[in-house]
Amino acid sequence: MRYALQKVGLFLLTLWAAVSLNFLLPRLMPGSPTDAAIARLSENGPVTEATRAAIEAQLGIPGGSLWSQYVAYLGQVVRLDFGNSYAFYPEPVAALIGQALPYTLVLVGAVTVLAFVVGTLLGVLAAWRRGTWLDALPTVGGSFVNTFPYFWTALLLLFVLGYLWHLFPSSGAYSATAVPDLSWEFLGDALYHAALPALTMFVTSLGGWIIGMRNAMINTLGDDYVTFAEANGLRGRTVALRYAARNAILPNLTGFGLALGGVVGGSILVEQVFSYPGIGYLLFNAVLGQDYPLMQALFLMITVSVLVANLVVDLLYGVLDPRTRR
Repeated sequence: MRYALQKVGLFLLTLWAAVSLNFLLPRLMPGSPTDAAIARLSENGPVTEATRAAIEAQLGIPGGSLWSQYVAYLGQVVRLDFGNSYAFYPEPVAALIGQALPYTLVLVGAVTVLAFVVGTLLGVLAAWRRGTWLDALPTVGGSFVNTFPYFWTALLLLFVLGYLWHLFPSSGAYSATAVPDLSWEFLGDALYHAALPALTMFVTSLGGWIIGMRNAMINTLGDDYVTFAEANGLRGRTVALRYAARNAILPNLTGFGLALGGVVGGSILVEQVFSYPGIGYLLFNAVLGQDYPLMQALFLMITVSVLVANLVVDLLYGVLDPRTRR
């Protein structure tokens, strides 16, 4: 219980620091939403101070001292009220996030879990059959594809499978004629459009899970308790999964927690290449438009998801390896 309370206390302290930084960082960026709007209006002539004040009032830009803005921001965070978007005015921030979040959770979340499970199992197999082709094929192949940047792989798959062979659509989350609902027709169309982004993230992230699990597994296989289990005549599958892999998976579990926490943030580069309307694509447009409310809401959501994932992983560590509770 003391171990869990310490982790929860650290979580709350880190959350407060993250919320404070989330408030300060957008305000430290050069320029402002008002400047961006004035730059577009100035093409038709000079902009007066009255016009500037009207733009600030219309966008709902907070006034007063930095401290008063901070106090008001903390109240908004508690109420989950982030106001209207500047770049997509007058759309509420919550509505924009609600539209983009399901696509990111389904795409990035499913791919992250699948890549972790497949990569971890292949890493266990490679370590258990080290020195054979079952070791060389996944490790060499994983190392090869792991060197490719996300955006390069996305552009390559987009060019080959999208433009040359026309096997998959090149952009969007669904067809222009589709009606978003829960019908099988729309879900199939959405999965068809998500195929290329999902394949990009799966291929580029698989190698890291394989290599990380293989290296940790090889170190674990040399421990005395594994040798003792083999000497007692236990089956190879039992020794590999229930003895060696259970302890070797701890470093991979930490990485999985970080990756799972980052699911909410989406994959900015991949979503940008495929024009996929997820959280990463929305965040990119918010930064370009200097949309403070939308940026703050997205950064806060991403930060909280990462912190919660780390808290869950820390608690799981205490269950899987009781030594960590000391």
